Amino acid sequence: MDKRTSVTDLKAMKKRGEKIAMLTAYDYPSARLVEEAGVPIILVGDSLGMVVLGYDSTVPVTMDEMLHHVKAVVRATKRAHVVADMPFMSYQASPADALRNAGRLLKEGGAQSVKLEGGARVAETVRMMVEAGIPVMGHVGLTPQSVNQFGGYKVQGKTPAAAVRLLSDAMALQEAGAYAIVLETIPAQVAETITGKLSIPTIGIGAGPGCDGQVQVFHDLLGLFTDFTPRHARRYAEVGETIINAVRNYAFDVQEGRFPTDKESFIMSETVFSDVTHLA
Repeated sequence: MDKRTSVTDLKAMKKRGEKIAMLTAYDYPSARLVEEAGVPIILVGDSLGMVVLGYDSTVPVTMDEMLHHVKAVVRATKRAHVVADMPFMSYQASPADALRNAGRLLKEGGAQSVKLEGGARVAETVRMMVEAGIPVMGHVGLTPQSVNQFGGYKVQGKTPAAAVRLLSDAMALQEAGAYAIVLETIPAQVAETITGKLSIPTIGIGAGPGCDGQVQVFHDLLGLFTDFTPRHARRYAEVGETIINAVRNYAFDVQEGRFPTDKESFIMSETVFSDVTHLA
């Protein structure tokens, strides 16, 4: 029987000095492929709002939308640890809301843990969720749900005071019981320092090579989302171009009468067909 990667496994990877690869997936086929590639942890990120649903930020994403996508990813996987993002306003209003919505992502969605944004200000909420049996991944630095407050997607922690605040936030999350923390869009030296101070894994995105692991967006990795390319992303394939060419060739073959052929058709035997034509 397949065993899913657990939070204990991820912590052990840090102790062994083993780098952790994490990737987003938002639907059944992409999650199947990511797991088949051996990635141990899949994030169903609220970034799906932009790369799948066409919103201009993650802010409009709802709990129902997250649950829909989490369920699909969980159905596709057997070994990967599935982390579900908590969308904007699913945990900020009250600890009770946070507990209820996190519980839904595990109970209804089937996720193994949840992720939420914020540092010291959400630490008590994290503590309550962990005490209720819900594993929590933290997220500090650039927190996309706060894009309107930040005035855009900007590097965080660039001053000594800001860097100290990031470390303080990360420590508060660890003390509250978070099993890992995403560090997003912060100077590499700051991320490496935080990583060295924490006993739990750090997962970087735009935070340099000194983190315990890295996370990227599936569509950025494969060239499927072309509205913009983040500086922190590396293209490992241009699948978008491959898809466009394949669809263009398909449309041309249909227009020219070259598809379908007998190979793609179901042919009745001449004997049976003669009976059909006779009856007609």
